[in-house]
Amino acid sequence: MKIAVCVKHVPEGTKRIDPGTKRLDRSGEGALNPFDTHAIEEALRLKVETGDGEVVLVSLGPAKAQDALRKALAMGADRAVLVTDDAAAGSDLVATSRVLACALEREGADLVLFGQQGNDSDGAVLWAAVADRLRLPMVSQAAEVTRADGSLRVKRQTEFGYDVIETPLPAVVAVSDAINEPRYPSLKGIMGAKSKPQETLSLQDLSISPEEVGNGGSKTAVLELKTPPSRGESRKVEDDGNAAQAIVDFLAEKRLL
Repeated sequence: MKIAVCVKHVPEGTKRIDPGTKRLDRSGEGALNPFDTHAIEEALRLKVETGDGEVVLVSLGPAKAQDALRKALAMGADRAVLVTDDAAAGSDLVATSRVLACALEREGADLVLFGQQGNDSDGAVLWAAVADRLRLPMVSQAAEVTRADGSLRVKRQTEFGYDVIETPLPAVVAVSDAINEPRYPSLKGIMGAKSKPQETLSLQDLSISPEEVGNGGSKTAVLELKTPPSRGESRKVEDDGNAAQAIVDFLAEKRLL
């Protein structure tokens, strides 16, 4: 069984919007999207359960995204594929789904796993867009995944309880962060990750033109950025040991006590 896991390199620390590009500033340090670690863990579990197969990581990002992929390889994934191209910078959901779908078609996986969302965007719809492009069945918010007789049974988390959905393979599944507890990479895994295959592809390798990605290939755009409006009168209280009394005095002044 060949399982592809789509993973993302996300900015670390405080996130900010670049006022010039009106895009998320990705110039600093980055890391593996924590939601994707649950998808990796589930792929590794399914591989062990079936007794054979391969877990391949697929990502779109800058060259430094290799660092995040190495962590995923250290967890136990077999190899990684990174699509990196300057022309892809600024790609929105639509353009990103095009690149990932092309890379996944090239792999021909039996199962494609996603984390439920990226912690730098919280969109939680990329997996649906990729599934649509691949014309594959899709299940989201998976809290449990089991495989039997060429199909997949998914226990899907909802606000009213759980749905049990059975889907043929190949399929796309987005897992909930409640599905498992991701493992920490061992020292052996970290050392072994250095020798695992890491393939780098350009847009040309996937027969994607620059006009189909980046700003030109995106269907959404940020038109303007503004500072949030003032919430009216406010008073800042510095805690110098008398903060509690200052708050009480303020509430009394406003006749709220």
